[in-house]
Amino acid sequence: MSTPRPQPLRPLHEWPAAQRARIHGVFTDIDDTLTTEGQITPDALAALAALREAGVIVVPITGRPVGWCETLAARWPVPAIVAENGAVALFSEKNAGTPAPNGDVSLSKLYREDAPTRARNRAHMQRVAARVLREVPGAALSRDSEGRETDIAFDVAEFQHLDAAQIDAILALLRAEGLHTTRSSIHVHGAVNAFDKWSGAQWAAEALFGRRLNDELDHWVAVGDSINDEPMFRHFRYSVGVANIARFADQLRPPPLYRTQAAHGAGFAELTRALLAARQP
Repeated sequence: MSTPRPQPLRPLHEWPAAQRARIHGVFTDIDDTLTTEGQITPDALAALAALREAGVIVVPITGRPVGWCETLAARWPVPAIVAENGAVALFSEKNAGTPAPNGDVSLSKLYREDAPTRARNRAHMQRVAARVLREVPGAALSRDSEGRETDIAFDVAEFQHLDAAQIDAILALLRAEGLHTTRSSIHVHGAVNAFDKWSGAQWAAEALFGRRLNDELDHWVAVGDSINDEPMFRHFRYSVGVANIARFADQLRPPPLYRTQAAHGAGFAELTRALLAARQP
């Protein structure tokens, strides 16, 4: 029996305005969803600010390391960023409305595992990473690896491009060593924990905002472009892929409900316009 193919993504304009008008929270991927060629563009940054002004909570959730996210959490108009595929969150006091003294930005970290557990896991993952580098020709750790605390990541499409056989070999070794794996648009990840973006979104919503996602799914939307966004697409009632999700659409079970016409950050800006327009009387 063949595996059913995913249904085609519906254009964003088919999302009923009455449903869009109820949205008060957004969890969004960063790489290739908010960013374009590695940078956030003015239209995407303005979209974040416009949503905050409208009272919509926006939380970027990413496979990037917590260390890499510190600058973004301090500068972007968002209350928090969830990093390392849902394992740790950075919370910005400035964007919560309580600036730190002297204009400095105060950032707090929240973890889903305690320090001894993280230390044990990190030692194991470092041994696994060394094995992958020895045994898979062309494998290289992601350049942002120094800032990682709860997972390891290999560059497959950011600064170098690995073929399918190389990617499969990395995934097989990670799994053989007992690690959970996922893939973004640029990296392959391995982690001892089984965290993902859906469980990370649930945890962050409750820990940071006192909200239970399962009780208010009519009011949230998930946005992304890649395979590690699939857990959000599966569980959120409303989900949107920016146009460049076409690269992974046939691998997603399920794909998001809707897609934007524009790709990358311009696609996020398009979604923002659609959400805000639905709020107009």
